[in-house]
Parts: sequence; structure tokens; C-alpha cells
Amino acid sequence: MNAPISSVVNKPAVNTTQVTSRLTPTTPKRLPTPAELRQRISLSDPLSEQIARQRHAIQQILSGHDDRLLVVVGPCSVHDPDAALEYADRLAALSEEVSGQILTVMRVYIEKPRTTVGWKGLAYDPGLDGSGDMPRGLALSRELMHAVAARGLPVATELLQPMLAPYLDDLLSWVAIGARTTESQLHRELASDLAAAVGFKNATSGDVQVAIDAMSAAAHPHQRFAVDSQGHPIVQQTTGNPHTHVVLRGGHGEPNYQTQHVRAATTALRNAGQNPRLMVDCSHANARKDHRRQSEVMLDVLAQRQSGEANLVALMLESHLFEGKQPLKPGAMRYGVSVTDACVGWETTEHLLKMAAERLS
Repeated sequence: MNAPISSVVNKPAVNTTQVTSRLTPTTPKRLPTPAELRQRISLSDPLSEQIARQRHAIQQILSGHDDRLLVVVGPCSVHDPDAALEYADRLAALSEEVSGQILTVMRVYIEKPRTTVGWKGLAYDPGLDGSGDMPRGLALSRELMHAVAARGLPVATELLQPMLAPYLDDLLSWVAIGARTTESQLHRELASDLAAAVGFKNATSGDVQVAIDAMSAAAHPHQRFAVDSQGHPIVQQTTGNPHTHVVLRGGHGEPNYQTQHVRAATTALRNAGQNPRLMVDCSHANARKDHRRQSEVMLDVLAQRQSGEANLVALMLESHLFEGKQPLKPGAMRYGVSVTDACVGWETTEHLLKMAAERLS
């Protein structure tokens, strides 16, 4: 008879005293089920129909049937719902003004991927103090997205933790899969199960092929581990998502939005049988980590479009009420200023979108 696995695996000795001293036992906090939170913060039929129309409008741009420019714009991450709603009010008014040339979608990013450690976003730590009140964070995130959608704006977010999707996905019109997770099988399977369009960012190295591979994977049906609306583990059968695209965000500090990069990416996409239409993230490595250079990137993309590059259909801007960023100091925070990546301010955002609408008219 074979010996039990536990008896044949060599285990390192554990100093239980040392481990105990490092860990502080806590009582687990129960999260609401997706059904409970959706019932508490529910969508009316008219709002659900609005979101369906907005998803379709975004998909029409990505498929080349609508020649407007798709612009996903808003704070790098939301830490103050009040400031985010003031931003949404301003953006909703501006969106009406430029709607003939631009479809604006508001970034409502409630998760923040970290290279090492740091504040993980509103859903994880709404108190900004490390207390990790995730039940409150989930409720605040859904309330905020609901309020933004109720103002008539399509909602965009990056889905980092797959468990969060069933709490929020009925409110989303566009979803990002980030540079660190585009290669993740779990996120590709998640994307294949979403009704919203999904943008896969190129890798932090600048490699675009991983995003192309992600599009191919997300287009296929999958069986995936998931949680149902009652919080029970299930095997979820996905149908595949035909509405995916690549987001060029640069890599290793170098941009990849210029003409030669766009041509290389569209050629690779066509060769793979994928949608060649692209979004350019004006921040991150494309701006060489300088938020003020987002304007430069956007102007270049507009010039390429005006020169006939029809595959540049979308832009992303990191923008807040006021320019720059600030450290986390609860009780001493400046209103409307990012606590993660630095953003351009509202005046710059308004100028850029009005200028883009004028040039594209």
C-alpha cells in the first residue's frame, strides 16, 4: 500500500512560536452575497436598458460601425465618492456637448493593482487606513457605479479580483484587464463571461502578443470556477466574448502609441484573425510616467486619425478634478486629487475633449 502523501513529503520544520508572534488572529468578516448587494442597490428597468444601449454603442465603435472616438476618462482610482460624483456631474454635461464626435465613458476604478504593497482601492479599504472594511467597500463601490450610471454615463473599471465581478458587472459598459493580469488564465476566462466590451492591455514589458493571445482565449467558451448570486461555488459555463480589443499602454518606460507601433500592432492582430482596432492609454509608459504628457500622446493619436489611421478608435485618460497626486494622510487630504497615479486636472480634460471634438467634426 502506498504511504499517505503527508508521510512522504519532506516538510521544513516550523517554529510555531515565531509564526504565532507574526500573526494576529482576527474574526473573518462576512461579505454580502452578490444577490444581497444587487437587491440592496438594484437597477431599474430603464437603467438596465440604458446600460445595454451604452454597451452596444461601445461595441459599434470597436467594430468600426460608428466612427466616433471612444474616450475612457476619469480618476486613476476612486478614493472619495463625493469627489468622484462631482467629476461625474461635470463629465456628464461635457459628454452631451461632444457626443457627436466622442463617446465618453467614466473610469470608476475601485481596485488598484500593486507591484508590492500599498492601498488597494475603495473596494478593499474605503477608510484609507488599512482597516480593510471590505463589506463597506463593496457597497460603496456599487453605490458609486450606480450613481454614475444614473447620471447617464457609461461606467468603466478594471477587474482585478474575479470574485468582485458578480457584485458589479451588471453596471459595467467597458472593462479593462490590466498589464499584470492580461496573461492570467483566470482573467481571460472572466472576460469570456462578460457582456461588456473588454480591453486587454499589453504587458508591462511592452509585449502586445500577450494581449492578442488573451483576445483569442476570451472569445472561446470556457468552464470556470465561479460564485453564483447566492455565494455558492459553481462551475460556470461561459459563452465567449466577441467584443475585445488591445490597449497600447507602452512598456519599460517606452511608448508604443506612435505610427510604427500602431501599424505593427494592427498587422499582428490581423495576422491572428483578431479585431485590429486599438485603444491608446495616454498614461503609464506612453506618457513616460509624467501625467502632463498625456496631452502630447492624445494629440499624436488625433493626428494619426486625421491622417487616415482608422484603427485608432479609442483613448484612455487619467483625469481628476485637480492635477497631480497626493500621499494618503487621512484627515489631511486635498479634495479631488488622486492618491495613486498623478492625473491631469478638469480644466485640461475639458480642453482636450472639446479640442478633440472640434478636430474630429
